[in-house]
Amino acid sequence: MTDVDLKGKRPISPHVQHGAYKVTMSMAVSISHRLSGSAAYAGTLFLAYWLLALATGPEAFETAQMLWGSILGRLVMFGFTWALVHHLLGGLRHFIWDIPAMMEKPQIEFLYLATVIGGVVLTVLIWIIGYSVM
Repeated sequence: MTDVDLKGKRPISPHVQHGAYKVTMSMAVSISHRLSGSAAYAGTLFLAYWLLALATGPEAFETAQMLWGSILGRLVMFGFTWALVHHLLGGLRHFIWDIPAMMEKPQIEFLYLATVIGGVVLTVLIWIIGYSVM
């Protein structure tokens, strides 16, 4: 066999720049699950800051409240809420697969969509309920 023959039969590189990979739902949901876990971790640090400010005294708490009450602060908190909910739903999806259940392709696709859509819907619902209680 010559080198020319080998090059013709070699697999295509899976690198994204070569165009061999097409972004699939499973790939996107897997990446978003990892990102939401990191965002939830970072958001927990912000929550710890808020609790420390509460414990420190009225001036520190007022500063924290001003930060979180701003438009940017609320946007960060909305993203934190989404990260928590999305990561929770992704964990439930993995728990269902650990049973094992819903392992057929249509069911798997349903769980992917339920994770993505459910994360957004539940986040919006949590914020609607939060604002209605205030």
